Amino acid sequence: MAGPSHDSSLYRDRDVVQIKRALVSVSDKTDLLVLAAALADAGVEIVSTGSTAATIREAGYEVTDVASVTGVAEMLDGRVKTLHPSIHGGLLADLRLEDHERQLAELGISPFELVVVNLYPFVETVASGATGDDVVEQIDIGGPAMVRASAKNHANVAIVVSPESYPALIESIAAGGTSLTQRRELAARAFAHTSAYDTAVAAWFAEGTLSEGGELPEHLTIKAERLATLRYGENSHQRGAIYSRVGGHGIAQAVQLQGKEMSYNNYVDADAALRAAFDMILPAVAIVKHANPCGIATTAPNALDPIASAHLRAHECDPVSAYGGVIATNGTVTLKMAENLKDIFTEVIVAPAFEPAALEVFKAKKNLRLLQLPADWKQEEMDVRLVSGGLLLQDADRFPDDIDSVANGWELVTGERPSDEEMSDLIFAWKACRAVKSNAIVLAKGKATVGIGMGQVNRVDSCRLAVERAGDRAAGTIAASDAFFPFADGPQVLIDAGISTIIQPGGSVRDDEVIAAAKAAGVTMFFTGERHFFH
Repeated sequence: MAGPSHDSSLYRDRDVVQIKRALVSVSDKTDLLVLAAALADAGVEIVSTGSTAATIREAGYEVTDVASVTGVAEMLDGRVKTLHPSIHGGLLADLRLEDHERQLAELGISPFELVVVNLYPFVETVASGATGDDVVEQIDIGGPAMVRASAKNHANVAIVVSPESYPALIESIAAGGTSLTQRRELAARAFAHTSAYDTAVAAWFAEGTLSEGGELPEHLTIKAERLATLRYGENSHQRGAIYSRVGGHGIAQAVQLQGKEMSYNNYVDADAALRAAFDMILPAVAIVKHANPCGIATTAPNALDPIASAHLRAHECDPVSAYGGVIATNGTVTLKMAENLKDIFTEVIVAPAFEPAALEVFKAKKNLRLLQLPADWKQEEMDVRLVSGGLLLQDADRFPDDIDSVANGWELVTGERPSDEEMSDLIFAWKACRAVKSNAIVLAKGKATVGIGMGQVNRVDSCRLAVERAGDRAAGTIAASDAFFPFADGPQVLIDAGISTIIQPGGSVRDDEVIAAAKAAGVTMFFTGERHFFH
């Protein structure tokens, strides 16, 4: 429905607006008293609510309570404070119009020239692990209404939603008022602020629905803020930037401890490496190049330094491709791992933590980028991918925590059931192949990859590539395939290389032929009934 219309000829020019009356109500009280001092020095009347009013008053500055303006005390445990014509009339009156000015005078309402409001800490409350009504009570109602009203009326009102804007605002107060350009810029930030807030609330409700096994949301809103402009995108002629999604807790929120500026491709590879490393429960390392693993490994038995051991074993899978790679670990990077990397050119290392001694070693490699994951990092529950004109949403492809018991249900279609140690290798290989671009073939032994075939347009070529990369080490390994073998030719390549066991989803119309080839060679084969395509 269209809003009310006005005759534009009735508007009076209004550029610089002197601040005489300010409404201040903030949850983030950073530098609040610095602003209060500037307002008091300029003779500005401060109208405020609750704890904000108390903080300003305790510092010795005069404050008018909102309740004395509205004539109604705060009610419903503070849910209703500012939702009143005496407040919103002062926010929305367009004083470029004589009629609005006349109506305010008749109703005894004074206008506001400044509104300083930021919203209840909803995102922080969710991040703290709160649930249910504790989260719901942090959904701000009056705050967004004041912010949006003031931003709409930016011709007359300056709306400030962040302490970052205080210094420029204080300068404007001292100079005699805010300019129209300044107020418009503040309005843009204000609408972005409420949009991000609403998105976080909507995402929380949607996640609750998803966790209860409901349908995927009918409407999907994704809000992100630009963290940095990158030198370029995938290629030098493409623009690039990194954005942080509201409520995100992934690679975008990692802290860079040292090194050159991260590139677009660095972020892509680092995220892919995390996907591989954090599928493992034991200390593990993944090395990625062009979004594909060139080595994944867990620690060797009885290793004195588990993470350093895992890295060396991952590196041994394909040292040539590891040159200039991106490394992720699911544990703390140790001094020993740092020393092992002294002579290995690496672009990025991402980890939950770094030993101080390791950081000292890395200082000699000034270009090496070190990323520390946020404390609340976790694997995503949902995957989102842009396509032309829209996006795709799906449940993230993750392994169950009880995969050992799940493995007991895998179908042994030929050969003898492996030992417990061999089953552990089988599970490792199955997990590792999920991180490899389809068509994916992984050869593994001792919970470390020894050959990887990835991204080929047919599964036979992936088998050949994995065997070629493994060389003589292929004999006696376990092979994992992310999808079924449509013909027996792929398994035959593996069999000829001396593979001992194959794990695959099964489900081909030619499964019998594939099983027969494995049986004839004395090779053990499992069907999982579940594939792990990764495009």
